[in-house]
This record gives sequence, C-alpha cells and structure tokens, in this order.
Amino acid sequence: MKAVEISKDIYSVGAIDWNIRDFHGYSTEKGSTYNAYLIVDEKVVLIDTVKREFTDRMLENISSVIDPKRIDIVISNHTEMDHSGGLPRVMHYIGEDKPVYCSKMGLKNLSRHFTSNLNLQPVENGSELNIGKRTLTFLETRMLHWPDSMFTYDKMDKILFSSDAFGQHYAGFETFDDRVGDEIMHHAKKYFANILLLYSPLILKLIEKVTEMGLEIKTICPDHGIIWRSDPAKIINAYVEWSKQENKKKAVVVYDTMWHSTEIIAEHIAEGIASQGVEVRPFHIRSSDRSEIMTEVLDAKAVVFGSPTLNNTIFPTVADVLTYMKGLKPKNKLGAAFGSYGWSGEAVAEIRGNLENMGMEIIDPGLRIQYVPDDKGYGEAYEYGQKIGKAVNDAM
Repeated sequence: MKAVEISKDIYSVGAIDWNIRDFHGYSTEKGSTYNAYLIVDEKVVLIDTVKREFTDRMLENISSVIDPKRIDIVISNHTEMDHSGGLPRVMHYIGEDKPVYCSKMGLKNLSRHFTSNLNLQPVENGSELNIGKRTLTFLETRMLHWPDSMFTYDKMDKILFSSDAFGQHYAGFETFDDRVGDEIMHHAKKYFANILLLYSPLILKLIEKVTEMGLEIKTICPDHGIIWRSDPAKIINAYVEWSKQENKKKAVVVYDTMWHSTEIIAEHIAEGIASQGVEVRPFHIRSSDRSEIMTEVLDAKAVVFGSPTLNNTIFPTVADVLTYMKGLKPKNKLGAAFGSYGWSGEAVAEIRGNLENMGMEIIDPGLRIQYVPDDKGYGEAYEYGQKIGKAVNDAM
C-alpha cells in the first residue's frame, strides 16, 4: 500500500473498505473509505486515524512516506470509531506521550471511548497551531454530526480537512473528484440525506460563518470517499441547496405488501400522481433500502406511505422506515397514507399520525381498501394519486 499525494508534503494515508455493505443501517453498496491525512512539515501531523481493523494498513501507507514514529502530533477531528478506532494502536506505536489535539467535547468523548492514557489536548474554536511552514486552524463544528466534530484548515495549501462533512461512502482508487465524475454526486447526496439532513440549519450557519471568515478553500478532504480538488464549490453549493430543503415537483411512494393488494394500490396511486406532471418514485420496502428511500425523500415534495394492517397495526417494515425518517426530520413535506386491510384497518390512521408528528401537511385523511382492490378500487387509487399530484403542483 502507498500514500497518495494531495499537495506537496500532504498525503492521503487512509484505508479502503471494499467489502462493507452496511454502515450501521446505511447501505454501502460501493463500500467505503476511512480517510486519514499526513502532513510532513517541521512537525509531522496525522489528521484522524481509521477503523481499528484497518490500522496496520494505514501504518503501511504512512511508511511509504516516512517512518510513522516520526509523527509528532495527531489531530482527532471526530471521535466516532471509524475515525478513532485505530488511535490507541497508533499512539502505542509512535509514543503515547505525543499530543492528540481534539475539541473540548473530543476530550470528553475520547476519554470515554478509550481506557488508555492518551495525551489529549483540547483546542479552542478558531485557535491555531504552527507546525513549520504551515499554520493549522481549528473550527468547531459541533453536531455535524457529533458533539465533538471539528474541521482543521491548512492556511498555506488552502485545504479543509472536513471530518464527516462533504463525504460519501464510496470505495475506489480514484481518490479525487475529477477522476470519478458526476457519479459521485449521488453518493454525496445519499450521505447527506442519511447522515446530515437532521443538522441542515447548523450546516447553513457554518457555511455562512466560513464565508464571513473569508477562508479560501482549494481542496476539501473528508473522512469518507473522494477528495474534492477540481471544484470544491460544487459540493459546498450542493450542501447549501440540500440544507435549504427546497423540494422538486416529486413524490415518493413507500409501501410494503402482504398479498399484493397494497402493492396494486401503490401502483395506481403512482400512475395518478404521474398524470399530473409530477415525478414519482415508488419503493417497495423489502425490495429497497431505507437509505436509498431517504435519498429520494430529500428533495421530494410529497411522501406517501402505504401499509397493510397486521395485528391491528402498521406492517413492521413500514414502521421501520417511518421511524428512520422521523429521526432525520425532513422539512417542507406533504404527507399521505393508504393501505389495504381485512377486518380492522388501523394502519392508515397510524401512518397519518406518524406523518403529522413529523410536521408534514396531510393531503387527505387516507385511502383504505378492504381485501383485494377491484376496478372500483383501481379508480379510487388513481384518483387519490391525482389528488396528491395536484397538491404537489399547488404547493410549488
């Protein structure tokens, strides 16, 4: 393994995880990376580490540049274990007396993560560290997406080491945005929708603050995925757009089904929505993944959930996606519910209640069809879809 040079004397030394397919509930069909960065100056600095089991690989990458024992300083931008898991082994190898710079909350979190006696040095927001030719600035980014999160900025090379912001779960040897192309934006959007959406207001404030500070950013080095070197403004502007949660003329129809009745209703609803000139994305939950569903919800104006009634309540997979979505707090959405039932039919009302609790504007009390839909039911579902489509058009 070899390090990849980003700029003179600055290297990417992290590890590629080709085989991960589930990142605590987030589907990673393209794998991921755990990025770490080495700066060779009068003081040698390592920014972040990797997931524990990839530590030796990172040390091999560092060894392709220098002896890892020459590292003078470690910076921990984020204490989540995919970035700090390798920290105890690294410090044991290079010398546990060497300082680990972190945020004030990083001090608290790292102390609780590890029992080893790390030399933790908390930094102030906006404070600077001179390492020779370069001066590094620390920017607190609390709750983006953990309380301890911070950025590190290299003034000389104008590089922002952005921790989990601006990342993607994407494994590849391409390393840089210009080597991947526009494909990477889908992965960036998915990452935002499933990890950072909840913190949209904080992201807007942070970008405004960075703009006010006049920081020139030529390269963004996140802790996952590719490095933005050809057009970092592209991902910054995308974050502004996604954080504003301004929606498209689009509806997402999310459902599960037992004996295909709810599925048939969903298909006719989707057809009715499309008849109004509204883009529609149907998702059968067990054929999809909640993180892909959430990616489409990000810029959809209407979110439509369907469920059969099982044991007087919502189908479990539908409840799962509703719970997941509730935690991410999407804004500015219209909501609607539908479903089939045999004898009680509580699911539609429960879905509606969930959508109301998320702050969605409910289009209609909901469509319920008993047992198997017939021609009359097909018509009702299509008309319900038309009503949803019209509501989307009226809201835009």
